Amino acid sequence: MAAKGEICGSDYYRRLRRPESDPAGTLTAFTIVRFRWLRALSAPQTFPSRPGVLRLSEDKTIMLLTVQDIHKTYQTADGPFTVLRGIDLTLQAGETLALTGESGSGKSTLLHLIGGLDTPDQGRIVLQQQDIAALDDNGRAALRRGTVGVVFQQFNLIPSLRVADNISFQARLAGRHDPTWEATLADRMGLTSQLRKYPEQLSGGQQQRVAIARTLAARPRLVLADEPTGNLDEATAAVVLDLMLELVAETGAGLLMVTHSGNLANRMSRRLHLRAGLVA
Repeated sequence: MAAKGEICGSDYYRRLRRPESDPAGTLTAFTIVRFRWLRALSAPQTFPSRPGVLRLSEDKTIMLLTVQDIHKTYQTADGPFTVLRGIDLTLQAGETLALTGESGSGKSTLLHLIGGLDTPDQGRIVLQQQDIAALDDNGRAALRRGTVGVVFQQFNLIPSLRVADNISFQARLAGRHDPTWEATLADRMGLTSQLRKYPEQLSGGQQQRVAIARTLAARPRLVLADEPTGNLDEATAAVVLDLMLELVAETGAGLLMVTHSGNLANRMSRRLHLRAGLVA
């Protein structure tokens, strides 16, 4: 159930759905879960003087994110399973940070906690001067509406929407639909000639570019990227990462990226390596 003040994406989806592929207008539970992040975003924004470019902050020393002594344990059939054992990190506005580590080291769990999808057992996560751990469900939903954008490894595009509508989907829900900015993103991502196509007609690299454009169209302060190039070949991954880093830098957002690739991690401002729930 959507939190108070949030708009369920299925309403907008049904208005734009592709009739021949979904004549009943049905959203499966799988799709609803996949688009948990596609919420209404309502925080006030400052629009750019230069068309198509938004600078969230000219002061890159602003501390956007502070994570202090984060612990997380899950209860399983075999007993308690501790994933995070005291994580500390900071991220400034405009900074990029790679989070690396073996599978099971806690990277995705930490990303979910920072995004407000789960709560830590101990510690503080302060995002734009708000302690996420101290917020209730509605408070965390409000923070997501105005602050966080996510780029998924699996793209998570809506198959029955054309590329143009996928790019504008989250921004429309946010009430921040800006055709000039969206056209700029499409142009910079090399998608202008693909705008009337459907996701199934695109390559993997093109689909990930659409996913990145969709996230940035809503102008988040913090971009969380979970293995955003994990399904791409090395050459395509490098091109997509170049575009994402360039556009994130122009918007002044902070970027926290989970990756297994040392090459991609080296492209970021900093990197942290997790091992067994601790910063190694």
